[in-house]
Amino acid sequence: MQIALYARVSSTRHTQTIDQQLTRLQAHVHEHGWTLQERHIYRDDGYSGASLTRPGLDALRDRVALAEVDLLVITAPDRLARKYVHQVLLIEELQRGGCRVEFLEHPMSEDPHDQLLLQIRGAVAEYERTLIAERMRRGRLQKLQAGSLLPWTRAPYGFRTDPDRPRDPGGVRVEAGEAAVIAELYTAYLENGHSLYELTTDLTKRGIPTPSGRVRWNQSTVYDLLTNPAYSGAVYAGRTRSVDARQRQSALRPVGQKRCPRTTPPSEWHFVAQAPAIVSRDQFDAVQAKLAHNRRFATRHNTTHPYLLRTLVSCGVCRLACMGRTHGTYRYYICRGKGTEVQSCRDERCPARFIPAQQLDEVVWQDVCELLRHPTLIEEALRRAQGGAWLPQELLARRENLHKAARSLAQQLERLTEAYLAGVLELQEYARRKAELAQRAEAVQSQERQLEAGEHRQKELTGMVESIQDFCQRVRRGLEGASFDQKRQIVELLVDRVVVTNGEVEIRYVIPTSSKGEHVRFGHLRSDYFNPRSQPKGVADRPLDVAW
Repeated sequence: MQIALYARVSSTRHTQTIDQQLTRLQAHVHEHGWTLQERHIYRDDGYSGASLTRPGLDALRDRVALAEVDLLVITAPDRLARKYVHQVLLIEELQRGGCRVEFLEHPMSEDPHDQLLLQIRGAVAEYERTLIAERMRRGRLQKLQAGSLLPWTRAPYGFRTDPDRPRDPGGVRVEAGEAAVIAELYTAYLENGHSLYELTTDLTKRGIPTPSGRVRWNQSTVYDLLTNPAYSGAVYAGRTRSVDARQRQSALRPVGQKRCPRTTPPSEWHFVAQAPAIVSRDQFDAVQAKLAHNRRFATRHNTTHPYLLRTLVSCGVCRLACMGRTHGTYRYYICRGKGTEVQSCRDERCPARFIPAQQLDEVVWQDVCELLRHPTLIEEALRRAQGGAWLPQELLARRENLHKAARSLAQQLERLTEAYLAGVLELQEYARRKAELAQRAEAVQSQERQLEAGEHRQKELTGMVESIQDFCQRVRRGLEGASFDQKRQIVELLVDRVVVTNGEVEIRYVIPTSSKGEHVRFGHLRSDYFNPRSQPKGVADRPLDVAW
């Protein structure tokens, strides 16, 4: 029998450490005479039980999915998950994989009373966590409103705080060297007419360290310095809040954080305290007005020159996005990596050539028309995708491992039967082991059915094909006389990315598989790019589109 242990703590302040949990769990395994392999010890140190995104838990779930774990031992249910609904879903998933879950502090059985106690304990743990978080939030807000707590976890560039009391507003002081840089930035931007790019380039050339101690400055860092009201003497809390990310950072790179900071309206800010002013209030307000004016008339909002693939082209050499630029009468898509260090945020320039915009637009548009006129290409690709040809390597490997696990269980059952017939095993022991093997085999078969889902996929495929045929028939009627705006709408809907690598063009299409998908660009569906491991396996959002 394969035994696994799982331990978790959310912080170093927790009363019970990871090592203490593992010591208890290993002692329990030793008492029962079980054999434990080192690779089946899973731990998450510093991860909250409110989230299911934990590397140790992910590895455990993968091993259970491959029928490699028969028994999981944990100290308490709240170590598995804080929320009761997460506990239930995880336990059901583990049991489907043929893995029994055992808690040391609160043993669980099929008895209705034990199930009720598990539900109560899970609800209480979730309630306690919510109560503690709310108390901390309210207490922190009251201190901020009373002016007794700084909103900074780290003092802004140009300021220092008392090392012994870093959150005390009374300990804020000015760092003379950095303050001189701040004052110079405000003067140069407002009075000398320098742009953010010029300010950033100048700071980098002069070798002035950034707030994080790096050599190369970024325009966003300079922008933050010019918009922080603390430099005018007013410290505010609540200037930003964490929100769900809505867009991909890059079409060719892994998606970043699921949450990102968003600036709040000034009406939501809370005044905390006065700080030593580095610039005057009038100077700060004038800089904000100029920044707002420049945002309205920024060159990125200029659509004078037509670029059919605007914001859709990426460089296959350095993986950065390409921007439309016009030189005389010629239009190009130019990789951002060909700019200066400040523009590209890289030390070396991209060696890729300029991409002629007119030729690339024509190539992509002709390919789009060809695709819409011959929807059988889409149907064939969709059939291959539904048949598993496009499954990621991880899922293909998982399917193969499931087949191996099923064959292994069949061989174990055969050997067990031979041992019983030879008189090596008693009937009771044979029945017990056979039941365990049957349970594990049923779990493997269930996972195989989930991967294959043959009949359901076939019905779903038929509906998708019909929807795609109808969509292509409606769109291709107006291809010949389409205006630039109409072409742009079609390209935005059907093309996720055009990757150009040294003269080779790769077009990544996205085809709506339902009427809902015809109204939303695939690139805007950022949630579809997130790894659904934050949800229990088997629980995922229904995709609206298919891309290749």
